[in-house]
Parts: sequence; structure tokens; C-alpha cells
Amino acid sequence: MTWFTFPADNLLCWWISISITVWFTLLFAFIIVPAILGVSLGIRRLYMRTLLKIFEWATSRMEMGAKEKNQQLYKPYSSGIIAKEPPSSLQQGIQQLRGSASCLRSEPEFEMADIFYFCRRGVESIVDDEVTKCFSAQELESWNLLTRSDYNFRHISLRLTVLWGLGLLIRYGVLLPLRVTLAVTGISLLLVLTTLVGFLPNRELRFFLSEKVHLLCYRICVRALTAIITYHHRENKPKNGGICVANHTTPIDVIILANDGCYSMVGQVHGGLMGMIQRAMVKSSPHIWFERSEVKDRHLVAKRLGDHVADKTKQPILIFPEGTCINNTSVMMFKKGSFEIGCTVYPVAIKYDPRFGDAFWNSSKFGMVNYLLRMMSSWAIVCSVWYLPPMNREEGEDAVQFANRVKAAIAAQGGLVDLIWDGGLKRAKVKDAFKEEQQKLYSKVLVGEHEQADDKHLEDENPEEDKSHRDSANGQ
Repeated sequence: MTWFTFPADNLLCWWISISITVWFTLLFAFIIVPAILGVSLGIRRLYMRTLLKIFEWATSRMEMGAKEKNQQLYKPYSSGIIAKEPPSSLQQGIQQLRGSASCLRSEPEFEMADIFYFCRRGVESIVDDEVTKCFSAQELESWNLLTRSDYNFRHISLRLTVLWGLGLLIRYGVLLPLRVTLAVTGISLLLVLTTLVGFLPNRELRFFLSEKVHLLCYRICVRALTAIITYHHRENKPKNGGICVANHTTPIDVIILANDGCYSMVGQVHGGLMGMIQRAMVKSSPHIWFERSEVKDRHLVAKRLGDHVADKTKQPILIFPEGTCINNTSVMMFKKGSFEIGCTVYPVAIKYDPRFGDAFWNSSKFGMVNYLLRMMSSWAIVCSVWYLPPMNREEGEDAVQFANRVKAAIAAQGGLVDLIWDGGLKRAKVKDAFKEEQQKLYSKVLVGEHEQADDKHLEDENPEEDKSHRDSANGQ
């Protein structure tokens, strides 16, 4: 009788090859094939419901453990928006300080009490700075077994510590490798397939296949984030010859929207991997990439956007008019350039559920690689997308007013705070135009109604100059 022995190295290699085969077979059967067909097996939503039950149990254990130790749990202000009264106007605030219940005295003049109004508003801005809050992580009402909310929650009880450790093992030992594999697969397919499609001579066939390839790759990337997306009012989806505008929380906003339909992207030319992706994409479909020197040329940007939307065979353009990422609680000022084109605008509101992971990209704190690692090691990315009815510029409405109207509609639908501030304040100081606007409001209080009427008469005589001033005051 002959005995065969396998060296340990051969056995290990055999085990690794079997594991890799099973791994990619499961990926292909349960993720890639459904992505190709555009269907969902319901696994991600079952996973989400399971997580919610675990969070509820963990919260109850936290409360019981805190009571046993006579500790008070830390609960941030809210997972959403705090409703607060709108600030009173400058004139109303000064009236209150001067002790007048109805109006200012008949002969307006400066009073020392006026100083306290500006001091109070200054202190309020420091204590409750609505701009700075837009660029920090959104707080949670309860712990989600991640470390972003509070590092001490996991020490409240032994069961919570074990649960947190098990979650850490699952997120980094199972979910992270799975997501990285899917992300690499999606990006590799995008690079290869768009390049091959770009060689096709027939324009219509090239655009048709390009749309299928983009949808396939974006769906794989969505699964790489375990993204659970709910789309509302799909009858309002953007159509060719228009511009889709949305609030901006994270770079993956592009993937979230493109998972449900193809868009032409607008952006600056990059190098490295991002540059490779841009060059591959533009070979198969009409995206708009600008060189660094061209971005500041507003007329060139407007012309290229206008030429694109004039061709009804091209996909709608996707633009984020805020120009920077906001933390999922607010919508900041929309740049007016996208609203000067004179085409139909399709507003879209995006709202993320912060309980499963923080989607906000704080670019001043985290680099892209670090941010993607945090995203892929979170529980999931859960969000809702609302397609709003298309909007057009009304007669007598300038680009700034149109942009503000679209922004207000997005904020109302997404349950976001509508702010007038420019997102550029994330890295820059307040423009002088904002300060001058407050000075002019106070000067109107001092000079009285007669002078205001005279100013209005002068504005009517110089409408172009007045319009230019309004644009400057709005930070455009």
C-alpha cells in the first residue's frame, strides 16, 4: 500500500487557491451579475434592517449601563436640524434696543444703544457659527458602534465591548476587503471597457454602449460602498439638453446619481489615476474637462456648457453649484454660472443617513485615500434622492435669483437649512461686499425714508450698475 503525503506548502497553496476561487465566484454570482442586470437581491436592505436592530439594542444597553454607574450619557444636539427662529432684521433689532415698539423716531439719528445690537449679533455668530458647523461631522443622537460619536461608549459594559470588537472585526476583516475588491473591479472595468468602446466608429452605437458600460461600473462601485439608495419621483429624472444640479456632501454624490442614469460630468483635468479615468471616459461619451487655466474663464465655461446642452443627443450635465462639500445638514450659496445658460434645470436633493456612516468629506482634514478608507470601513452608505420637477428661469429673473429659487427648493425637499453664505468661506475670508451690505442697511436706518426714496430713484436710473452690485453682494 502506498501512502501519499502532501507538503505543508502545497496544502497551503491549495487552500488559498480554493478560497480565492470561492471568493470571486460569490462576488460574481451575488454582486456583479445583479449589477449587470440592474436588479437587487435585497441583501443590502436586510443588512440595513439588521443593523438598526443592533443599534437599538446597543443604545438600550448603554442606557442601562449608564444608570448602573450613575453616569449621564453624552447626547449631541441632534442627528438632523435644530429648528430656530429666523433672526430679526437689523431695523427691528435696533427698534427693540431703543425701546420703541412701533417705529424709529421721526428724525433718525445715531444712538449709543445701536452698538449693543452689533455686539450681540457678533457674539451670536461666534457662539453659533452656522458656517463653521457646515464643515464638521454631523452629530448623532445615539452611538452607531463606530468611534466617530464618542470613544468611551464601548467601555460602558462588557457586552458592548464584545459587540464593538465583533463589529470592528467584521468591518475591517470582511467588509473592507470585499469593498476594495469590488472598487478595483469597477474601476478596472471602467478603464478597459470605455477605452474599447471609444474605438467604435459609429457614434450612436458608441454612445449606446458607453451608457451601458457606465451604468454597469457605477452599480459595481455603489455595491463597493454597500450603498442603499432610495430614489423618489423618478418621473422627474433629468433629460437630455438640460442641467442637473444637486447639493454636495461627498465626491460619491456622482456615483449615487449616476447609478440611476448617465450624466455628462464637468470638472478640472487631473493627473494620476483620476486623470486616467477622465481620459478613458471622454473617449466614449461627451464629458467636459477643463484645464486649470480654463476654469477661471467664465465665458469659455459658459460657452462649452451652452454648446453641450444645445445638442439634444447628449446626456444632461451634472453640476454641484456649491463648489465644495457641505456636511449633510445645509445647502450653501449656489454659484450663478450654471444658471446663466438659459436651459432647463433639473434640481436633485440628496440626504444621507448618518447612523450608518459619515458620508461628508472634510477635505481640509482628510485626504482622498484616508476618506475612502473611512467610507469603506463604515457600516454602509444609506441615502435618499429626490428628483424635483424641472425649473426654468422666469421672465425678469436674473441668474442669482434663479439659483436661489432652485437652492430653496432643494433645501425644502431634503430637510436642509438654506444658507446664503458662500461655500468658499471654508478656505477664504468673508468678502467685503457682505460687510458693505450690512453697513448700507444701517445707513438706511439713520438717513430715514426720504433718503431711501432718493437712493431708489438713483438705482432706477442706473439699473446695470445696481445689478452688478447685487451680484457682488451675493458673493458670486
